[in-house]
Amino acid sequence: MIKINKGKRFQQAVDAVEEFLKKAKGKDQASSHNSSEEKNRRNSSEERGKQSAGEEKRKAGLSEGKLKKSTGEGKKRASSVSSERGSKSPLKRALDQSPRKRGRPPKDEKDLTIPESSTVKRVMTGTVAGFKWPPGVSEPAVCYQAITKKLKVCEEETGSTSIQAADSTAVNGSITPTDKKIGFLGLGLMGSGIVSNLLKMGHTVTVWNRTAEKEGARLGRTPAEVVSTCDITFACVSDPKAAKDLVLGPSGVLQGIRPGKCYVDMSTVDADTVTELAQVIVSRGGRFLEAPVSGNQQLSNDGMLVILAAGDRGLYEDCSSCFQAMGKTSFFLGEVGNAAKMMLIVNMVQGSFMATIAEGLTLAQVTGQSQQTLLDILNQGQLASIFLDQKCQNILQGNFKPDFYLKYIQKDLRLAIALGDSVNHPTPMAAAANEVYKRAKALDQSDNDMSAVYRAYIH
Repeated sequence: MIKINKGKRFQQAVDAVEEFLKKAKGKDQASSHNSSEEKNRRNSSEERGKQSAGEEKRKAGLSEGKLKKSTGEGKKRASSVSSERGSKSPLKRALDQSPRKRGRPPKDEKDLTIPESSTVKRVMTGTVAGFKWPPGVSEPAVCYQAITKKLKVCEEETGSTSIQAADSTAVNGSITPTDKKIGFLGLGLMGSGIVSNLLKMGHTVTVWNRTAEKEGARLGRTPAEVVSTCDITFACVSDPKAAKDLVLGPSGVLQGIRPGKCYVDMSTVDADTVTELAQVIVSRGGRFLEAPVSGNQQLSNDGMLVILAAGDRGLYEDCSSCFQAMGKTSFFLGEVGNAAKMMLIVNMVQGSFMATIAEGLTLAQVTGQSQQTLLDILNQGQLASIFLDQKCQNILQGNFKPDFYLKYIQKDLRLAIALGDSVNHPTPMAAAANEVYKRAKALDQSDNDMSAVYRAYIH
């Protein structure tokens, strides 16, 4: 299990398992040493016993001698069994005694000390969200049973840091929701899933959207009303223009801002836009945080987004339970604008990679190679990822239902290229990918998934 790219709780769980195995090994060595000393003492005792038995045999009758001989053999067999047990580690004995190894299911699990919600248990059983055992490796049920009989894990509460916050605990439902009133503006592909997880984890949420109402949430009539009645208001809209209109437009966010009110913009926009929004919010006495999210609709629904935040550090801390509900990890990146820049770079890499995947699949097709075989090969190599597999499956099945709109990844590529221009840094790969997406948009693929860029290569 490679833990470097996993969440913090996953790493803690693996560290706990490794620490247990080290202790077990130490006990094994100590047990072997003690067994050796015990064996020497028994050999010495048996030698003295043999001499004493010889004297008694000459004095006693034949039947009494046979009885003592039988007793000695019994002791020897017991000594042999004891020595064998002493030479095995606790983990090895548990494996040998496992009901699974004896060919029948376990009858009693009362001695398992890891709770159902434990991160270690979810790691060992492969149920942590996004975690899969490698091909050909089955769930280590026997090892899990053995370890859980000896190991007790207490999950520690971890606060956010200046770089990375604690992993989301939404997976096991242990979030304590903030008592602050939460507002949310925008219920698109990402916003809808985010609000669902906020509600699921016990937050009180008031929403506003141009077209729909979120079941279970209160409905605000305007963005200004939501902001004025809530302590912290989040927003997630499509692009810089939508983000500005939401704040500066009629009955917009700015009309509801007053001292102490908090606004968190989760839209993926450029640094200039988010800086402008921060300035007008703060000028009215409000507090501002940018928090764009990395992920797609499925990750949003699962509460497994990656949140990039910058701006008011105190507000970032106040949003802790909300971020845990909607994401698996959050990063605090400093001053306003840093999160926007980082988000554009992340999406630039992702968009360019998607264009390369589509290019490779079409080249395989025109040269008579199997696209499925290409995917199988990539999935066994260093490029293997959920993203690669899902997007290739979209292409092979001709299913481009949007998980991340093509028009939005093209927008992010365009903004990333502009970011490079602003610091005179070349972005030739992103520029080439951007042209392919523009071609796909011309083929009426804007509202399809980003994987529909494939169609730009076959038309």
